[in-house]
Amino acid sequence: MRSVGTRIAPLLAAALVAISSVALAVSEDGYIEHSGIITRDVAAVQRGAKLFVNYCLSCHSAQYMRYNRLAEDLGLSEDMVVDNLMFASAKIGDTMNIAMRPADAETWFGNAPPDLSLIARSRGVDWLYSYMKGFYRDDSGNWNNLLLPNAAMPHVLWQLQGIQEPVFHTVGGEDVIEKLELVEPGQQSPEEYEDTVRDLVTFLDYLSEPSKLKRKRVGIWVMLFLAFFAFLTYLLKAEYWRDVH
Repeated sequence: MRSVGTRIAPLLAAALVAISSVALAVSEDGYIEHSGIITRDVAAVQRGAKLFVNYCLSCHSAQYMRYNRLAEDLGLSEDMVVDNLMFASAKIGDTMNIAMRPADAETWFGNAPPDLSLIARSRGVDWLYSYMKGFYRDDSGNWNNLLLPNAAMPHVLWQLQGIQEPVFHTVGGEDVIEKLELVEPGQQSPEEYEDTVRDLVTFLDYLSEPSKLKRKRVGIWVMLFLAFFAFLTYLLKAEYWRDVH
């Protein structure tokens, strides 16, 4: 009979091959940066919500989120949400929809901007973070993006970030973008802009799973309860086995 280690070794090898192939697929892009977001940072989610309504909500809806749910989860009063996160004729119980009609959006942009309710689960937070940092001005003077070339979306945060242009290097006789260089500074420093994008992505991550904030808060107490229960169980076991030993 083969040992357990002998049987497990092939499985471990297969798993390592699978993991390494995934890592290679990610590294081939080269433009993905780790976002470092912390969804339980409610202050960051609040700042991201303000950025979202000011820079994104004019084109992108979040139709699965209601304003009153936003107030409850983020510890805000409904008056604060109405005054700071709502515009036009929206009511506190409404979902975060936009007035732009899909047909008009297709005429203006070529494609209707997608709803962003689940974008963080679809793309991943690191992709979104890198995407918002990856806008640059190409040779035609238009906005382009490292992760999504020829995207229809303009760089809505360009006044904050400034204008970047690509720096090329040659690989196999082909010019490839090596990095982006800031040629016109924006209203924020590069470090401040990174924090801004991180806040926005933190909100998008919350938006994709609103229960995550409560789940993680409750999870801490559940783990403490389990630790305390395990301690009581140990004391009970020690009491039962005292006479046996």
